Amino acid sequence: MTLPFLLPLPALAEELPRLITITAEGQVAAVPDMATITLGVTTEGKTGAEALNANSERMALVLAELSESGIEGRDVQTRGLNLSPRWHHKNDGSQPEITGFVANNTVTVRVRDLAQLGGVLDSVVQQGANTFQGLQFGLADDSALSDEARRAAVAEARARAELYAEAAGVELGDLVSLTENGSYRPQLRMMEAAAMARDSVPIAEGEVTISATVTMVYAIEGGQ
Repeated sequence: MTLPFLLPLPALAEELPRLITITAEGQVAAVPDMATITLGVTTEGKTGAEALNANSERMALVLAELSESGIEGRDVQTRGLNLSPRWHHKNDGSQPEITGFVANNTVTVRVRDLAQLGGVLDSVVQQGANTFQGLQFGLADDSALSDEARRAAVAEARARAELYAEAAGVELGDLVSLTENGSYRPQLRMMEAAAMARDSVPIAEGEVTISATVTMVYAIEGGQ
């Protein structure tokens, strides 16, 4: 009987690489320089045509007011136009009846001069805008701040890797890999005394936060 002759596998004999993996986030706060408003006009009528015609007339006034306020056409975009019946449900269990129609036209508006924001909100309401679905502050160009957030994320990851290496009694080796996990997430952060009285509507601009997340892998040197 012949016994098998086994050779050691090189892959098993090799020592597994010793690594430190760190995921860190860097953030940069900035005062916004623009805002995006979602607003619209909702009207009702006995017929669909009546509701839609009334809506078109009022929305035309709102768009004209935006233009007179200095909002460029490229900064106004229709988001949705809807026409739906208004139902009346009877208590006797019979079939519901259509008693009228509701028309809604929604647009998004970019306001690049925040000094105009309160006045714009006030003026469009006076011209018939009766639906508001949100206001979001942002930056017209965030590329430089995004790069700053990336640098902060790398610096944070490096500092934490050095801390862990020191705590573990080893030396931090070369950088093996660096991966960006996300670019930036604009978030609104309110500041004290940020509310400023505009022409009519008080607005709190606050700050927007831009963040970047990276994962960095370092080799371990020294130690056991």
